[in-house]
Amino acid sequence: MFHVEPNDLALLCIAAFAAGLIDAVVGGGGLIQIPALFNVLPQSQPATLFGTNKLASIFGTGSAALRYARRIDVPWRAALPAAVAAFVLSYFGAMTVALLPKEWLRPLVLALLVSVTAYTYLRKDLGAVDQRRHHGRRDMLLALFFGGVIGFYDGFFGPGTGSFLVFMFVRLFGLDFLRASVSAKIVNAATNLSALLFFGAHGHVLVAIGLAMALFNIAGAQVGSHLAIRHGAGFVRRAFLAVATGFILKFAWDTIAI
Repeated sequence: MFHVEPNDLALLCIAAFAAGLIDAVVGGGGLIQIPALFNVLPQSQPATLFGTNKLASIFGTGSAALRYARRIDVPWRAALPAAVAAFVLSYFGAMTVALLPKEWLRPLVLALLVSVTAYTYLRKDLGAVDQRRHHGRRDMLLALFFGGVIGFYDGFFGPGTGSFLVFMFVRLFGLDFLRASVSAKIVNAATNLSALLFFGAHGHVLVAIGLAMALFNIAGAQVGSHLAIRHGAGFVRRAFLAVATGFILKFAWDTIAI
């Protein structure tokens, strides 16, 4: 039985609440939860910490997705194909965790985050109004492709997945930031489940710690989804820019420190 001190568990639960709140609004909870796990449990294998993070996250992401789906019109013709492709590719992404050095990804992810954030900041009208367009066969194919790519990335590495998903739904499918966040939660729940299946099958999950964190992740997700629904697309856009900027600073620091 893996033992963790009560104070350390309390820190992990606080981090899980904050991660659930941020993740429910715009994604990016991993920016808080993963470093907390690595700092509190440095003796654990990285794969075990990633697996434990997925266990905690899937409950929060799933609860936020359910709350959103009850209140917001979900563009299923875009969200569902993306979720299916992301589920499949996320599993294969998790399989490659031990095969490729993640340091190779940092400069690429940093460049993508800078581009996405700058584009969103400069396009003041981006995601402000939902275009309510019909999502036909072309959109479904785009959802399959980009959902699969982002799903593989989430299974393999993960940080920034929520931000990339929100941007994808805003830019490619004409959604406002609120409906994009709803769609991103559905896809993210699929990627978390897929990666969790892999990590769980290989014993890389601290179940007791993950479930304790899950309770606080759910609480944070409920608060975050309430704020997003109440304050609308403009609030989600501002949160997106803030979280993406945080990711840029972290990835820049990590890249320089290597």
